[in-house]
This record gives sequence, C-alpha cells and structure tokens, in this order.
Amino acid sequence: MWALVYILNEDRYLTEVLEALLEIGVPGASILDSVGMLQFLSQEIPIFAGFRSILKGSKPYNKIILSVIRDQELLQQALATIDLTVGGIENGKRGILFTLPVEHLIGPGPETLGD
Repeated sequence: MWALVYILNEDRYLTEVLEALLEIGVPGASILDSVGMLQFLSQEIPIFAGFRSILKGSKPYNKIILSVIRDQELLQQALATIDLTVGGIENGKRGILFTLPVEHLIGPGPETLGD
C-alpha cells in the first residue's frame, strides 16, 4: 500500500487530475490547501520581505492531493495519468509528485476513502 502525494502548483489542473484518477479507478483522494515556505515567510516575517521579488507572479497557494492506493499497478497508472494530465510535471512548475510506503492503515480502507 502506498500514499500518493501530489503538490499541485497550478490549480487549474485540479479538476482534470481528480477526474482522470477517478476514471482509472483510484478509490478516493483528499485535497488540501497549502502555502509554500518562501511565500509564507515573505508575507508574515518582515525580515524575509525581500523574497517577494523572487516570488512575483507565482501563486500564493497550492493544492495537495493525497490518496492511499493498495495496488502497485494502479499506483503506476496513477503516476503516469497525473503526469499526462498536467502535460508533464517537469514542464514548468507543475508541482512535485511522490509516493510513500504505508505500513499501517487504521480506519476505512482506501476503497472507501472519499465516500
């Protein structure tokens, strides 16, 4: 079992990514709002205000898509689907995608997540 984590920098892709994951059989996902470290520091701590010029034009918030996937084949398909849906994660600043092994799952299984 794996946790799939996608920090999506361009939220215009959010609906498309979620629809594509649903179509291939990913049982569910959670979406979180997030803010990057430099963005936060530049807004909240005056000493870091110089970062604002570096961040000019970047979006202040990101979306994090979290999903737990049991099947290795479905996981690989989900990774490829996300990459294809956003036109290549490495093209531009489309975010960061990674997985983590899940050793313990307490509560409903991934097949019921999102219900």
